[in-house]
Amino acid sequence: MNAVVATEARTAPLVSVERLTKDFPIRLGGLIATRASLRAVDDLSLAIYPGETLGLVGESGCGKTTVGRLILRLLEPTAGRIRFDGEDITHRSEPQMRPLRQHIQVIFQDPFSSLNPRMRVRDVIGEPLRNLGMRRNEIEQRVAELMGIVGLPAEYMTRYPHAFSGGQRQRIGIARALAVRPRFIICDEAVSALDVSIQAQILNLLADIQRQFSLTLLFISHNLGVVRHVSHRIAVMYLGQMVELATEQALFTRPLHPYTQALISAVPEPDPEIQSRRIALQGEIPSPIAPPPGCRFHTRCPKAEERCRSTEPVIREVEPGRFVRCHFPG
Repeated sequence: MNAVVATEARTAPLVSVERLTKDFPIRLGGLIATRASLRAVDDLSLAIYPGETLGLVGESGCGKTTVGRLILRLLEPTAGRIRFDGEDITHRSEPQMRPLRQHIQVIFQDPFSSLNPRMRVRDVIGEPLRNLGMRRNEIEQRVAELMGIVGLPAEYMTRYPHAFSGGQRQRIGIARALAVRPRFIICDEAVSALDVSIQAQILNLLADIQRQFSLTLLFISHNLGVVRHVSHRIAVMYLGQMVELATEQALFTRPLHPYTQALISAVPEPDPEIQSRRIALQGEIPSPIAPPPGCRFHTRCPKAEERCRSTEPVIREVEPGRFVRCHFPG
């Protein structure tokens, strides 16, 4: 087993991925069209333990959403293994995955597009329950209970999604995810489309329901400041690869990878002295179709040396439970 998966021996992980890779075939234009592949996820290994929130963070295009879709089995992996509660689900078909859908749910980024505008709220939340064969009166009772859990009056269940604000629609999405009593929920940019004040309310709600129902969460976001407030551990991705994995406290107290250091320095701070120490990354993110040789971050890294340009670093455990992909961490 990859070392990044076996971070702790205290308990078995609920979700684990081992050397997960996903390639997307593409066609390059020009006088003669050529075939190529875009490697969205490259040799990723990590584990998520029961009751914890793992934050997955990185710039847009780093592959973090693809990781979530692979775990959900909405995408077929190119290589690697995905395990849920010890069972290998890597190549299960949709009929084989259907019984597991009750245990694995998702909260999407855009709360409006993820809700059917032609369905009343009671039908949106109750649809997963109907698929499980529950009777109508049981569904009505369960929907009312769920709306109370997410902070919405039960009498709102007869309304349509357009009658709600963005924050209220996301609460409906959370209630739908909770309907079938899942064990694991993937939050894919679940607050990025909301105002800052509403973000805080939704984050507090997610923390409350996690404690109440002993949920395990994968929280995907490009905002490290948001991830910090909900995560027990944080994995940082860059150009399809995981570059650092640590507890929230260790990551923010002493980030080891230069990319993580730059992300943390970009988190808004009221102290002008802290703001003055912000690390401004130079250049653009390289194309995932043709990543640079050596360390993929060396084209933007202020500390890059010759070894970084020629030799690709491997991810390694530098402290118990802490991993980094860098030749010169710290």
